[in-house]
Amino acid sequence: MKLMVLILNKTDALEYLLEGLTAAGIGGATIIPSSGMAMTLSKMNSSFLSSSIRSMFSGEEDDNKTIISVIEDEQLELARRVVYNTVGDLSQPNTGIMFTIPLDFVEGRRKRRASIPTEESIKDNKGSKEENGKDKGSKGT
Repeated sequence: MKLMVLILNKTDALEYLLEGLTAAGIGGATIIPSSGMAMTLSKMNSSFLSSSIRSMFSGEEDDNKTIISVIEDEQLELARRVVYNTVGDLSQPNTGIMFTIPLDFVEGRRKRRASIPTEESIKDNKGSKEENGKDKGSKGT
């Protein structure tokens, strides 16, 4: 098992991401409001940030969300595909950071669902929402 951690900067994709992870059989996650160091220093008017850098953080931008989930080893690639399909390429700025930590002990976790949906069923789920007018505009922003 692994502890999957996703620090999501692109918070407008959160709803689609959680729905995609659930459809992929990753139903248990904790979402923690979080903030990056630069944003926090900016809000504190820290002397470590120059005024030119501080102006980049002066808007009413959302902080990020940290999503943590205990997953089976074999769920990692599927989780990565869900993140990539809903959030985008994490190598792009202001998108997010994802990593895992191996776990040697877990207690209190619900049993895993018997079947894991395919990548196509995840895309179909997202496509049907967009057709029904529920597209949140998470792509390309």
